[in-house]
Amino acid sequence: MRFCRFLISSCAVAALTGGANAETYPSRPITIVIGSSAGSATDGLARAMGNEMTRLTGQAVVVENKAGAMGGIAAQTVARAKPDGYTLFITTNTTQAANPHLLKQLTYDPIKDFTPVSLLTKGYQLLVVNQNVKANSVSELIALAKKDPGKLTYGSGSSSARVAAESFQQMTGTKLTYVPYKANPQAVIDLVAGQTDMMLVDLPASLPQVKAGKLRALGFSGPKPSSLVPNVPTIAESLPGYEAGYWNAIYAPAGTSRPVVQRVNELVQRALNAQSVRQVVEQSGQEISLSSPSELASFQLSELDRWGRVIRTAGIEKE
Repeated sequence: MRFCRFLISSCAVAALTGGANAETYPSRPITIVIGSSAGSATDGLARAMGNEMTRLTGQAVVVENKAGAMGGIAAQTVARAKPDGYTLFITTNTTQAANPHLLKQLTYDPIKDFTPVSLLTKGYQLLVVNQNVKANSVSELIALAKKDPGKLTYGSGSSSARVAAESFQQMTGTKLTYVPYKANPQAVIDLVAGQTDMMLVDLPASLPQVKAGKLRALGFSGPKPSSLVPNVPTIAESLPGYEAGYWNAIYAPAGTSRPVVQRVNELVQRALNAQSVRQVVEQSGQEISLSSPSELASFQLSELDRWGRVIRTAGIEKE
């Protein structure tokens, strides 16, 4: 009878904690799922954080890249995972704020299927063109696009990249042709090869190609120039009021217990305070922006509304 009572009590605790004990978490390897391929800003952030979390806990942290469907494949994977804290989701505004306004059918619910853990970083993008495009400034690119509407093409493997380009069109009165990709790194490869003409894309995916002389950077999407590309002016200098960016955050599956979520939040805070991780964030042109679980929940709701307004204004129809 004592054993039965103990077993029932243990099961009750497991049910309340999603099968994980916050006091001993993590007691086995953790998987971080991301919706982009290797070489993206999110991938670099996830791997740097994973290495530091391994150092802090002694448990392996494995990063799984599941690119495709605008991050939807990764989101669905995490939404269906056991809510025990051992499957986590590092993602962006693409899956959590933009996709509901871009896609007719979602395989996940960005609110109901996830438990917010912490906001991580905020970042901006470079406007880059391949070396065949005869434009050396944002103003020259705008003039080129106006001269022959629809001729210039842009690639995009995320909502941030697409909405940034669509907003650029709206504010300049130009017409560009959209070429979709599963992830931004592949879009950058095709841009270098001359299969597309331009992109607005995160620095980790584009800066190495700029430094190698394979792409030309015309503008930075932030409110002030980046120290990583100090000679590249902001797009707003040629197009007043223009600004575009993205954010990264970490989530657990819905139903993950509050103690486990708080434990993950603490690990994330410690990881992002490590010099090695801060260096990766800075080198990617991002800035650290941590939060509590409740703060992320409120932020996501406001971003869901904001991205909806941006997408409607840009005239993007659901696909």
